Amino acid sequence: MLVYSKINIILEIIGTVAFASSGAMVAIRKNMDIFGTIVLGVVTALGGGCIRDIILGITPPNMFRNSSYAIGAVLASIVLFVVFYYKKDFFKARVLKTYENIMIVFDAVGLGAFTVTGINTAVELGYVDDKFLLIFVGMVTGIGGGIIRDLFSNEVPFVFKEQIYAISSFLGACFYLAFRNIINADALMIGSAVVVVITRIIAVKYNLNLPRVNYDS
Repeated sequence: MLVYSKINIILEIIGTVAFASSGAMVAIRKNMDIFGTIVLGVVTALGGGCIRDIILGITPPNMFRNSSYAIGAVLASIVLFVVFYYKKDFFKARVLKTYENIMIVFDAVGLGAFTVTGINTAVELGYVDDKFLLIFVGMVTGIGGGIIRDLFSNEVPFVFKEQIYAISSFLGACFYLAFRNIINADALMIGSAVVVVITRIIAVKYNLNLPRVNYDS
């Protein structure tokens, strides 16, 4: 159980930093000031977990009871803002492309981490047999913050239009449920997160998308 708890904490830290960075990057691209950058970073990192807690009846949500993750999200957002504020050459196409590739990996890792920790929260509350709930809260934790981020930045949520994103979270959640009684907890968490990361990166590499109607008004 001790190993399980440590891995859970590590995944939450990774997810928080990764998603805060992605939120801050969107704000920087939208020419928001430092306050807007911090807000977008925080809601991206903690928004999904907040929605999860409300669904599970955890009030107030954990983000308001344990400020360490919010502080981490704020710091990650500030660091990214300062770097881009003083290093204008980061906006050059080649440098920015390299950074964006790194962020794709971090975002995939964050998605995997939060999908797993979302399910863990429900399991720890005793909802071990409610498969739909476990998958739902896992996905909400993984994609909820990004949806809020895009709405705040006046964009159609990325998850609804670009590549396979939510499906990666779904597959990771299904892996968790399928092997929950077969492998030990720490291997289960790592394996589930890896499934999310791999499927997400494959989707980006090969530009895999769900079917859509190309409506041109």
